[in-house]
Order: sequence, then C-alpha cells, then structure tokens
Amino acid sequence: VQLVESGGGSVQAGGSLRLSCVASRYIDINYCMGWFRQAPGKEREEVAVIGSDHRITYADSVKGRFTISRDNAKNTLYLQMNSLKSEDTAMYYCAAHVRCFRGLPTELKYRGQGTQVTVSS
Repeated sequence: VQLVESGGGSVQAGGSLRLSCVASRYIDINYCMGWFRQAPGKEREEVAVIGSDHRITYADSVKGRFTISRDNAKNTLYLQMNSLKSEDTAMYYCAAHVRCFRGLPTELKYRGQGTQVTVSS
C-alpha cells in the first residue's frame, strides 16, 4: 500500500491549508490513521490520529486549529489546518497504524513520503 500526501505549501501565519492522503488501494477500515510531522533538528510529533471508532486525538500544540477526518469509501485521510503558526513548519506525513489504543497510535504499518508545510511570520 502506498500513501500519497498532497496539499502542502507555503502560507503566511494565520492562513490555512488542507492536506490529503490517498491510499493506493483499500486500507483496512480497522487501521488507525494519522498525521505526524517532523521539522529539521526536532523530534517527530504525532499531530492527530483517528481510530476506526472515529475517536480522535490531537497534539496539544494543534488543538482547536487542526481537524482530522477520514473517508473510508475514498481511502482518503484529511488534515484541515487553520490559524497556522510558524512553529507548524515541518514535513507532514500520513500514517496508517495497526490500531490505536486509548487514542494513541500503535505499530506503524504504512507511511507516506511527506508533504512540506512552510509558514512564514
């Protein structure tokens, strides 16, 4: 399975972007899907995950600004990002985890190549 992200780009602080992640074929509906990001010199950060039960968990840094959603019929995952800040600048990756446990992702099964988000202040 390949995961292909799109929607990244350069925006000014306060702007919005919508990331999409399309799977090359059917993704097990029980998989926990999510987005993580990594900026140069920083640790990987789990941004948001959505379980098969649609339970959603956000990183504190994005709560109230980002919204994750999934369309199983289209094998697509989304991340709506509003009120972007310069600290949101990073490479964003789509990920499929075997499952989520208590709202947290477990074993990583698939990941995309990433899409760059750059926010200028």
